[in-house]
Amino acid sequence: MGLIWLALAAIAVWALVRMGRQTERRGRAHWRVTATLLGAVLLAGGALAAFRGSWLTATALAGAGLYLAWSSRQLPIARSEPISEADARAVLGVGPAATEAEIRAAWKRAMARAHPDQGGTEGLATRVNAARDRLLGKSGRR
Repeated sequence: MGLIWLALAAIAVWALVRMGRQTERRGRAHWRVTATLLGAVLLAGGALAAFRGSWLTATALAGAGLYLAWSSRQLPIARSEPISEADARAVLGVGPAATEAEIRAAWKRAMARAHPDQGGTEGLATRVNAARDRLLGKSGRR
């Protein structure tokens, strides 16, 4: 029985080390997988403790496992930060005299690279959208 607890503890420590090495932006998917794995280990430990008759330990482990598995599934909300006009033009690659059609075409090209479904990130796509909104807002869109 002690060997099973030792194996569960080793897996939990490994998962915590992996989570600590991940960054919030780039490795978010890896963190979610690791947290889900750790949640599953905690749930298994809770089931094992319940089988052995230790209800308090089983409840604590199962609760921690459920919380970790649930919280790892929550997606962060990407918020748009204010962007200057110069930064917006640099993001889209347009000049100061760009027309609305040129801005929309540049946005479409940038989104083809920055969209999360095309290999980009959610943060980059949000920044490209903020740049478009800033430049089109000045030309009468809003």
